[in-house]
Amino acid sequence: MFSKKLIAIGASFGGPGVLRQFLQTLPPEIPGMVIALHMPAKFTELFSERLNEVCRIEVREAGDGDRIMPGKALIAPGGRDILVVRRNKEYVVEVIDGTLIDRVHPNVDALFSSVAKAAGANAIGVILTGMGHDGALGLLEMKQAGAVTIAQDENTCAVFGMPKQAIDLGAVDEVVPLSQLTQAILRRI
Repeated sequence: MFSKKLIAIGASFGGPGVLRQFLQTLPPEIPGMVIALHMPAKFTELFSERLNEVCRIEVREAGDGDRIMPGKALIAPGGRDILVVRRNKEYVVEVIDGTLIDRVHPNVDALFSSVAKAAGANAIGVILTGMGHDGALGLLEMKQAGAVTIAQDENTCAVFGMPKQAIDLGAVDEVVPLSQLTQAILRRI
């Protein structure tokens, strides 16, 4: 079964703990997810395996050509970027060596931009804790393509940089604390 909707998530500093807390609250029938987390190579596979053990959804490191499926979260391999493309009725992940955007990989802007093109209004974009501005422009692209966009609030972020940049750019529909993120997404599906 393919995912009609998809959720794209970006995070950086503080992201592993936030993602663990968030992903553990998700029901198995949640739309498929793609996640870009600023993390070095070799760490994302172990991180994905640990999350898979404690979540009701399947969590794993993304591989080139993986289908985005309900109840599954695909995390970009450390040091590489993931893009979402549409093949027939399915959303599929492409893993690439990296774009030149910000020189940060996995790159949130690259992921969000690809989701805007592939899924448009069938997507939800979520920007979580992190330093810098990666993700703000891509989230704006998603919003302009009709996607719902959500940012983590300042009080629950380790670093409010990435969400703040997206909010200041006008890329965010809703700002929520981490404890309300799952409900905010479920309301929008």
